[in-house]
Parts: sequence; C-alpha cells; structure tokens
Amino acid sequence: MSRALPPLALTLGEPAGIGPDLILQLYANRATTRLPVFALYGDATFLRARAERLGLDVAVEQVNSAADAQSVFSDAMPVIEVGASAADTPGFLDKGNALVVTASIEHAVAAVRDGHARAVVTLPIHKANLYDSGFKYPGHTEFLAALCRADGVSPRPVMMLAHKDKRAIPVTIHIPLKDVFSRLTTGRIVETVRIAHHDLIHKFGIASPRIGVTGLNPHAGEDGSMGDEEINIISPAINELAERYAIRVDGPLPADTAFAPHIWAGYDVVVAMYHDQALIPVKAIGFDAGVNITLGLPIVRTSPDHGTALSLAGTGQASPTSLYEAINLADKMTARDVK
Repeated sequence: MSRALPPLALTLGEPAGIGPDLILQLYANRATTRLPVFALYGDATFLRARAERLGLDVAVEQVNSAADAQSVFSDAMPVIEVGASAADTPGFLDKGNALVVTASIEHAVAAVRDGHARAVVTLPIHKANLYDSGFKYPGHTEFLAALCRADGVSPRPVMMLAHKDKRAIPVTIHIPLKDVFSRLTTGRIVETVRIAHHDLIHKFGIASPRIGVTGLNPHAGEDGSMGDEEINIISPAINELAERYAIRVDGPLPADTAFAPHIWAGYDVVVAMYHDQALIPVKAIGFDAGVNITLGLPIVRTSPDHGTALSLAGTGQASPTSLYEAINLADKMTARDVK
C-alpha cells in the first residue's frame, strides 16, 4: 500500500524581498494551482504579518516537523520555526534578518538529508545583507554545497537554468568576464559535463542524455582565427568525454546559434563557457518562468530564477510564476510511489 510522499522543504529567503510574498500568493491560490505539500522553514509570526499586509486570507500554522505538514496543508500553510525571527519591513534590509535566513536554509537541507522532506526549494536571499553576520560563502549555491559536505569534502555544485525542456549550464559562473580565460580548463569542462550527465539520468530520468557544448569565441574560434581556446581547451574536453566516458556530446558549437530553437531542441542541455552565454537564452524565452536547479548535490534543490526584488516587496505586484515552476519541478523530480 502506498503512503504519502514527504513534503517539500521551502526556505524563507530574504524577509525584505518578494520571496515571502510569492509563497503566500501561491498558497492562497493552492486550489487552482494544485501545489504539492510543503513545509516552510522560518518564522510563523512574520508570515502572518506579511499575509495581512498583502491582504491575503492565509492561515499560517506552526508545526513541529515536516511530517505534520500533510495534515494541516489543506487548511493552513505549515511553518516550522528555526529559532530566529524576521522583521516585516518589505523593501528595507534589516541586518537582524541574517540569522533567520541562514537558519532556514540549514534546517531545510537537514530535513531533506534526514529523509523528512524530499527536496529543497529556496527563496531568493540577499547575500550582501548576510556578510556582516559572518556569512562566508560567495553565494547561495556554495552554502548549500557546504551543508551537504560528507567526510569533510563538499560536493561540486553545477548551476543549471531551465525553462520547460530548454536547459543551459555555465561552466564558469560568478566571475568577471576577463577572468573566464584563465579559469576555463579542460578538466573543469569535463567535470561539469559529467555532473550534468549523471544528474540528467538520475534526477531527470533521461536515459541517454544528449549534451551540446559551446565554444568560447565568436564562431567557436573559426579554426583558430578568433582564438585558440576551442582547439586547446574545449575540443580536448569533448574528445575525453566521448572517448573515455562514452557521453553523447557535440561541440564546440558556435554560441550564437547553439540556442536557436531547432538546434537547442536536439540537446537535453547545452553547456556554455560563462554565465551570460548560458543565462541570456533561458531568460530570453522565459524571463518570469525560469528555474534554477543545482546539480551535483546529494539532494534536489530548485529555486526561482530571480532575485529579491526589494522594490516590489509588500506590494503584491511580483509574479509568482518562477517560484511556481521551481516548486513543480522539485515535485516532479522527486515524485515517486513510496511503498
């Protein structure tokens, strides 16, 4: 006999931003959106205040564990307290919020790793507001990797952006464009593609992934006349991936055509060399509906593909579509019959 799946674990995100607004909006419309059951790790008092500010008729109920979320979800949004409070000051950062933001992430990840929840969906954080509190990570993703550390070794996270079945991955991420040339290596490309290949199989259920790899220079270097990175770095990576690991990989593809719809459709993911090369195409086709997925972790993690949008917080004007897609994708990636 089947039993209910564990809930999803949602983090609070930056309280001064739009994250809390969006989840309250989605929960208020749960009957039409068919939201999967989740538990939100945060501050119930704060969420009640934000719901009232937004004029949303949302009951918020404190529960003791993720297991309790199922029984209350139809009537109230279940919240698990993390031992810290949030200030309801939409649009205005409060350094006192740092503890609740990080504690929310820590508790949500622990719930998934312990089997009490099945995936983490993170709401946007404001990194600059965390640094004074001792937050020492370049970003959200690196913090998650540290929380998933095993035997003293952190996993290597890989960022994937997706809109429906269109997926893109940058090999180098949050570094200046001038540094890409020194950071891009054959080994880094091989590692990124191998992680993508593994997770496309094991987290997306794609039996034999097709992976495209872009070049770095215009026209993929045009046989070395516009740069030799394709010859010296990218092509050797592609050859190693195909010959040593038997991965179905093509490239180097000219980046200005790799994301044309008829070419992109031929791949389960396109791996690009730097941040904007990968993210611009996804944002161009689905600005309000893109999803950020972190590959390479021992857990499933998704998030909306946008930031805190402080200027929209507390107004009710922000679109919840990207968060909705992130929740649905996390549900789809982990929905299986539990015996």
